[in-house]
Amino acid sequence: MSEEVSIQVNFTRAMPLFPLDTAVLLPQQILPLHIFEERYRQMINRALDGAGQIAMGVFRGQRWKQEYHARPPVRPAVCVGQIVQHEQVEDGRYNILLQGICRAKIVEEAEPSEGQLYRHVMLQPIGVGEVDEDELEDLRDWLDEALSESPLTQMTRAEEILGYVRKPEIPTSALLELVSFSMTPNGELRYRLLAEGDAGRRARLVRDELEHVQGLIRQARAQHPEEWPKGCSWN
Repeated sequence: MSEEVSIQVNFTRAMPLFPLDTAVLLPQQILPLHIFEERYRQMINRALDGAGQIAMGVFRGQRWKQEYHARPPVRPAVCVGQIVQHEQVEDGRYNILLQGICRAKIVEEAEPSEGQLYRHVMLQPIGVGEVDEDELEDLRDWLDEALSESPLTQMTRAEEILGYVRKPEIPTSALLELVSFSMTPNGELRYRLLAEGDAGRRARLVRDELEHVQGLIRQARAQHPEEWPKGCSWN
């Protein structure tokens, strides 16, 4: 299976860029956003007049804290998102639902047109080749066992994700994306998953992270928190 979907992305034209301090969107994820800054209201307004797509990026380093309203440096990997639902509210603000479409990397930043307040960039796709589903089956088998019998059963979305694992009609590559944005809250790991075009390597990153979480839960259990005095916590 390929990461290409029925929604097409035109990589020959500059894409509006919406950078934040952490990776918030991965392919197939649905993300609600409230758009209130003037430059991003303009960005959404113009995107809706076109293909309805924007690139969610990540600031590089900490300069964005001092230069947020300028053009602080951004990391190369982005997720192209499709606006699948929008509502314009008071003062021109927007509530939108953004669906992650594909990975891409920034090639260069384009010069803004007259009156344009937001940034836009030229992109190249990442990871658009065919995915070997058989290569990912080990991850699916491991998830089935881990989410039904291991300490991971205590995770909030474990039962829900297990239900998807056991639906054979869902490709394992799509399942990998679901687990990536549902069960990996670590910001740096999410960026690595965004930047990695090879599904097999992403599967290894996800499994390593979940095995780490397993270990933390076991450590917590070994402390017998049910026996602690009220108000104490394990660190």
